[in-house]
Amino acid sequence: MSASTFHIDRAIALPAHAEHGKHGTTVYVNGGFLGRPRLTTTVPKEFVHRASVSEVMLTDWARIDNERYCVAAQWPRGHSFFAGVEGCHDPLIAAETIRQSGVLLAHTAFGVPLGHHFAVGDLDVHVHPQHTRIDWTPATLELIVTCSQVKRRAGALAGFRIAVEIYRDGHLAATGGGSLTSIAPKVYQRLRGHHFLTEGRPEVIALTAPEPPQTVGRTSPTDVVLSPIGEPHRWQLRVDTRHPVLFDHMVDHVPGMLLLEAARQATVAVRGQAALPLDMTSEFLRYVELDRPCLIEASALPAPGPDSSDRVLVTAHQEGTPVFRSTVTMAPTAA
Repeated sequence: MSASTFHIDRAIALPAHAEHGKHGTTVYVNGGFLGRPRLTTTVPKEFVHRASVSEVMLTDWARIDNERYCVAAQWPRGHSFFAGVEGCHDPLIAAETIRQSGVLLAHTAFGVPLGHHFAVGDLDVHVHPQHTRIDWTPATLELIVTCSQVKRRAGALAGFRIAVEIYRDGHLAATGGGSLTSIAPKVYQRLRGHHFLTEGRPEVIALTAPEPPQTVGRTSPTDVVLSPIGEPHRWQLRVDTRHPVLFDHMVDHVPGMLLLEAARQATVAVRGQAALPLDMTSEFLRYVELDRPCLIEASALPAPGPDSSDRVLVTAHQEGTPVFRSTVTMAPTAA
């Protein structure tokens, strides 16, 4: 079927600024449309490229105008991998929600068929901790997604950028965005060459020993994605394809969320203490292959002022070639 045929025909609650008509949008009522109760379910998992329904964060979407969409989402109070940090929802769950919103709209609003691949060129996320606190119920969220730089090839979507505002109870909880490129199956197969999965499982480098979890802000060794190599602030990327979240389904390259987690863990290791990341700005430069070592390196960046947050630059290289870089900003270390 055409992916663009899917849509749940019901009103979803928009953030307060949209409900008040600031942008000339339709006014919706939080309790439902014309008195009908709102029923919540996730969007089809295929539209966000997830195999497990439990890993789908999005619940609905609606068009606001030619460039903007409202997407509904929910974050669980507890998650097997996106664990709470200092009483707040994990900022990486915000990054995953932003990624899913771009993929969902590519399929549903822009008509990209199922089976196409997406390459994320860059992704950033900034959180407001006062509005991401873990509460007694799951966090119900509304995303305003603005699509720009839309590129088409032979009438089909080739790529676009998204800018995302995530609202919770009318408050801005996080912002972010990134770029996505749509790749047709045959083009992807040519692009990936011998790495393309035709049958069976991909060749994967031998699983390496993890850093002690407490040194990278984790509690379980299975969630550690860095392996020590005996050099300060340098690690080998630990690729465990059995991880049920980072490897939710079979892929022929290292998932982007694994690289974001590596950046977060490397930042914690450099700082010497765990804290809530406030901002992550990342670039995915090349596919990171599963069958060869990937070196992760982190270095503290100079603080622009005495009261500035701590910033760490994390880079990844494979066979001497830069493949990923991320700047992670955390709250200042307590004196």
